[in-house]
Amino acid sequence: MSFSCPLCHARLTRAEKSFTCPEGHQFDMAKEGYVNLLPVQHKRSRDPGDSAEMMQARRAFLDAGHYQPLRDRVSTLLAERLTAGSEALLDIGCGEGYYTSAFAAVAVEKGAQTFGLDVSKVAIRAAAKRYSTVTFCVASSHRLPFENASMEAVVRIYAPCKAEELARVVKPGGWVITVTPGPRHLMELKGLIYDDVRLHAPHSEQLAGFALRQEQSVAYEMCLTGTEAVALLQMTPFAWRAKPEVWETLALKTEFRCQTDFSIHCWQREG
Repeated sequence: MSFSCPLCHARLTRAEKSFTCPEGHQFDMAKEGYVNLLPVQHKRSRDPGDSAEMMQARRAFLDAGHYQPLRDRVSTLLAERLTAGSEALLDIGCGEGYYTSAFAAVAVEKGAQTFGLDVSKVAIRAAAKRYSTVTFCVASSHRLPFENASMEAVVRIYAPCKAEELARVVKPGGWVITVTPGPRHLMELKGLIYDDVRLHAPHSEQLAGFALRQEQSVAYEMCLTGTEAVALLQMTPFAWRAKPEVWETLALKTEFRCQTDFSIHCWQREG
C-alpha cells in the first residue's frame, strides 16, 4: 500500500527518503518521517490548516483525556468492522494524531497499515514526531493521494471530504465512520459567545455510494479548569467570534462544566 501522486495520480514508489512516480514527480520525506503531498497549486493559502498555537491547544486538551470516550467508541467500531487481512486505514483531518494513534493500535491487530492526513503541516509534523507507527502526510482531504479502492476503512472526525473521493478510495464493502457535532455539543461554551444559542442542526448528510448501517451518540459532561476551557475554545470554530472578555472570563474560572454531544455514523461502501 502506497501513496499516489497528487499531480498525475500515478502510484508513488518509496526509495529511502523520497517518493517518486513514473512521470518523475518527487516528494521528499521530512526528517520527522512524513511526506508533503500538497502541491502549491492546490493550496488555498500559504499555510493552510491549524496554526501552531491551535495545534498546541488541541494537543494539551486531548492529552488531558477529555475526548477519550469518543476515541474509545470509534476505536471499538473500527475493531468490529475491520477484518483480519485488512490492508489500510485512513484518518482524514488527523491533526496532531491523538485519535489516529488509537486507531493504529486497532489496525495493526488486523494486519492493516494506518495513514493520517491533514492539510496543516504544523499538525502533521507534531504527529509524525510522536507516533511512529502511523504513516502521515500533508495533503488535501478533497484530493486524497491514494489509489482507487485502496482503503478498508476511513475515519472522518469533523473533517470535510467530498463523497466522491470517499467512494473512490474505499473498497466495496469497506467503511467510513464520521463524527459530527450532536445537537447539544458545547452548549455552555456557545452561551458565552452568542446571544441566541441554538442547537446544532440534525444530521442530514448523505454519502453517495454508501449505505448508512449504524448511528449512535456519545454525550457526557466535562468539568474543566479555566486553562482547559481556554484550550477548548482555541480548538473550535467559535474562537473567531469570541470577544476578549470571553477569553478572560474562561481563564479566570476554577471550574467550567460543558456538555459534549457527538454523533457517530457508520457507512458501508456499496458495490
